[in-house]
Amino acid sequence: MGEVKTDELKRGLKPRHLQMIAIGGAIGTGLFLASGGTVQQAGPGGALVAYILIGVMVYFLMTSLGEMATFMPVTGSFETYASRFVDPAFGFALGWNYWYNWAITVAVEMVAGAMIMQYWFPGVPALVWSVGFLVLLFGLNMLSAKAYGESEFWFASIKVVAVLVFLAIGVAMIFGIIGDHHIGLSNFTFLDPKSGAKGPFPFGFKGILMVFLIAGFSFQGTELVGIAAGESEDPEKNVPKAIKSVFWRIIIFYLGAIFIISALIPFTQAGVTTSSFTVIFERAGIAGAASIMNAVVLTSVLSCGNSGMYAASRMLYAMAKEGRAPKFLCKVNLRGVPVNALVITTLVASASFLVGLYAQETVYMWLVAASGLAGFIAWVGIAICHYRFRKAFVVQGKDLAKLKYKAKLFPFGPILALVLCVIVILGQGITYFTADSIDWKNVIASYIGLPLFLLLWLVYKVKNKTKIVNLKEIDFSTKHIHNKK
Repeated sequence: MGEVKTDELKRGLKPRHLQMIAIGGAIGTGLFLASGGTVQQAGPGGALVAYILIGVMVYFLMTSLGEMATFMPVTGSFETYASRFVDPAFGFALGWNYWYNWAITVAVEMVAGAMIMQYWFPGVPALVWSVGFLVLLFGLNMLSAKAYGESEFWFASIKVVAVLVFLAIGVAMIFGIIGDHHIGLSNFTFLDPKSGAKGPFPFGFKGILMVFLIAGFSFQGTELVGIAAGESEDPEKNVPKAIKSVFWRIIIFYLGAIFIISALIPFTQAGVTTSSFTVIFERAGIAGAASIMNAVVLTSVLSCGNSGMYAASRMLYAMAKEGRAPKFLCKVNLRGVPVNALVITTLVASASFLVGLYAQETVYMWLVAASGLAGFIAWVGIAICHYRFRKAFVVQGKDLAKLKYKAKLFPFGPILALVLCVIVILGQGITYFTADSIDWKNVIASYIGLPLFLLLWLVYKVKNKTKIVNLKEIDFSTKHIHNKK
């Protein structure tokens, strides 16, 4: 019951949904839990420089994606663009890579959610919470794209409010409005009595590079706005608006949080055992700070899992529509939800979660490591697609003025983003190479995502004898790609 002949999605996402999907995708546990660790690893100045560099990279990636998503708002997003503008084999590998990334991420978030619940309910088995959260997210995604957007709006709103409150309290503490005394910026020049390391760049370039790699993971999820464009109302108007506002908000949240943590906690004490957010809230005298932050991190985990379920199912659906995944995955219900794609994604996430229960140190570690690189590979794909898109647009004699949204600083933007992404990908296992030895187990885990991607690309290329699309033959038609109103 409830099935319809059409296999089209519906445009149910409003502008506010679109903005919060991108913000929610980027503000995650990385900000709440790992930000203190980044200050400890690179010092206050080093952490800020690393996040600024990643912020610039993400800005260019978002504007590149925005230009293409406004011109061609499809659910397959960069998978479709890669197939049309680069090579069908590249699109195939990019799509499956991205689907896998989010399916595994859903499993990781379910594990994290259960761990957080143990704080309040230590006697309840973790499995109960993980299954409960998975059922909740599956149910929300089964309702409609609008239900996903609405739930994500509220999940993300809680995170945004938490960060804003943190920034306000932090500034008040720096100036001595809250707390015992005026702290100022003395921690930016803090001297570690043990090592003699002094801020703001106590560990030099190496510290910045290490945090640069971590910061990249924090921003993963911003590209969700491209996936959501296929189900958003009036994408030509709303996608550029979301991208413009989202970037600045994320930069303010991240740089603001890093600045506050650096100012209030000496880098030697940041992120050692407890979330820096919790430490600062406690110092400000907020009762139950640990419980409040745990609740915020829980909404962050659910938000990430929710987005993962949505992104993975839509990517699977889009690939099925284009013949790069089994046809039964095209099926949608009356509310425009790709049911089979959602069920398969949930089953794979569940299987990964079960593997995590019984093989935490081996198979599960590899699964998570492989999915870690997948987000960066997707970003590389976006940069390449945009470069080819714009080149073909000019080669075919089309008027750039007709683009509803134009990315700035082309070709510098996508080229810089591509170079920085490649640095992040190649730098993943850098700590496992030392002068004395190489930790091969962790090196392989760090880079396993790369051969998996290349294998998908080559197998499809050889089997289907695909070629790189000639710039003059790139298809810019937007017929048959717009989803149901």
